[in-house]
Amino acid sequence: MNSPDRKETILVVDDTSATLEVLQRTLTAEGYTAYTAASAVDGLNLLDGTAVDLVITDLKMPKVSGIDLIRHVRENYRNTAVMMITGYATVASAVEALKSGAEEYVPKPFTDGELLAAVRRVLDKLRLRQEAATWSVPRAEFAHGLIGESPAMQKVFASIRKASSTSATVLITGESGSGKELVARAIHYSSDRASAPFVPVNCGGIPESLLESELFGYVKGAFTGACDSRAGFFQTADGGTIFLDEIGETSLSMQVKLLRVLQDKEVRMVGDSRARNVDVRIIAATNKHLESLIQSRAFREELYYRINVIKIEVPPLRARDGDIPLLVRHFAEKFASELGKAVPRFSEKAMEALQNYAWPGNARELENAIQRIVVMSEEEIIEVPDLPSFARFSVLRTTGVHRRLAEVEADHIRHVLANTGGNKTRAAEMLGIDRKTLRHKIAQYHLD
Repeated sequence: MNSPDRKETILVVDDTSATLEVLQRTLTAEGYTAYTAASAVDGLNLLDGTAVDLVITDLKMPKVSGIDLIRHVRENYRNTAVMMITGYATVASAVEALKSGAEEYVPKPFTDGELLAAVRRVLDKLRLRQEAATWSVPRAEFAHGLIGESPAMQKVFASIRKASSTSATVLITGESGSGKELVARAIHYSSDRASAPFVPVNCGGIPESLLESELFGYVKGAFTGACDSRAGFFQTADGGTIFLDEIGETSLSMQVKLLRVLQDKEVRMVGDSRARNVDVRIIAATNKHLESLIQSRAFREELYYRINVIKIEVPPLRARDGDIPLLVRHFAEKFASELGKAVPRFSEKAMEALQNYAWPGNARELENAIQRIVVMSEEEIIEVPDLPSFARFSVLRTTGVHRRLAEVEADHIRHVLANTGGNKTRAAEMLGIDRKTLRHKIAQYHLD
């Protein structure tokens, strides 16, 4: 695989010197290293001693044709891609070129833009193919289970490093399944509190009537059934970190109690007359828009400012360019190891389909999909038919910039609804809109 510092190398093979000169100048201006050869034989001689990422060949040349050159390259140079240019464009020649292994077929005359776009597509496919062949994830480079090399995740890693150097309160925002708890764990285990407890609490998963006693504990006789005193999550986390997930789900009365803990650094057990000091760092997370909740008086503004000292936004998977192959390999290795199976590989087309899908459920949805694939498939190489149906359909989906905004929005809403099993409340949360807006869009785009 190319290192980031090495220019991608292209060999142009054409028996017309003017074409060679123009293409070399165009490719060099774009930042590629461009070689030329006036015949297929000369091109093969150069390939023997030079690493080339892409061969661009003419169709009709003396002695050895472009088709023969394509076949030779595909059979002998695994890490070299091929595309064809020709002034004799016919359906038959295009079919033959593609069947022989050409990635692209560009008829003359073509513009610089058309040529460079085709070159970029071919090189992107080559990179994907090379990544698919690399099945070891360098875990040491990633932070406590967080995997990603995209610019969006590099920002998250930088924020984690800054947050771990202080005990300030952190607010983590992001869509469901994007990895907010992993970010919280990374902050805790990178901080000087790492040897103390990390206590995760799903505020939305505990009934309101029980949340206070679960968080702060209770003394014997505080209520019916309180036969003994019991410490709460805050006491358990003393010296360490408490992670309040889905803090936007808490009631206004509970928010007042949390605000008191942040202000006074002490908790009062249910039924107790005295407060107890605690040394706990608070990291909160939400997939809701807290500013909107403040406007609707569903979240206290003063609590928001208390928890929002350091804010980390976890990007959705669709915004993490290039991270899906890394995650696919990681999950495939993980579940194959658990099952005692060989780690499957994903074909170029299958990986392309996985990258084309929007993943409304983010990394958690991808993890579940890969687990299902590893469990169900006995194949060494995973092809498109082995993927879940929603990912298979993404192969056919148009992804070009010419798509209308309404088409993209309707497509995304359709897949979020599919991911939630038609649960409109859950879908609205994942989309960051209210149910009324979602109902309007479902009717607008005829998604029922």
